[in-house]
Amino acid sequence: MEHRWQIAISAGSLAAVWAGVADAFQWVTWIGFLGCSTFFAQTATGGKGMLMAMMTNTSGVFWGWLIISASGFFVSPILGYCLTGVVTAAMCLQASYQKLAFIPGTFIGCCITFAMAGDLLAILPPLLLGAALGYCMALLTQQLIALTEKRHTMRADNTANSR
Repeated sequence: MEHRWQIAISAGSLAAVWAGVADAFQWVTWIGFLGCSTFFAQTATGGKGMLMAMMTNTSGVFWGWLIISASGFFVSPILGYCLTGVVTAAMCLQASYQKLAFIPGTFIGCCITFAMAGDLLAILPPLLLGAALGYCMALLTQQLIALTEKRHTMRADNTANSR
């Protein structure tokens, strides 16, 4: 990992900012970090990657909400288990649509929904901002790399000129 320091500075700085923002708004910090992780785990970059993370995570939130909500209508838990299987299959099949192709992002959103008992207002803001956080980390890292490379180029030029 050639740019370890730039990544560390970017991730550390913005993680601290995120922790403060989440605390100020009383959001669950780890939800944002899962949105951020989704951004970095999928293969698309830039704004497209951020949208992929947001869309797959949000679809997972929907599927989790559906399982929680619909399971309450069944007398037998076996029907709830069957619903979980059908929804899980749908979560995988939706990946046929390119913008929802990152299946792990869908499962992350679904698991967050289960962990938060379907509280959409507590889930969606930090989750969506978490994907934006990942995008910002990538942008800041690129800027730090460019600054470092410029500094090394200037140093090399000064060394060559002084000979």
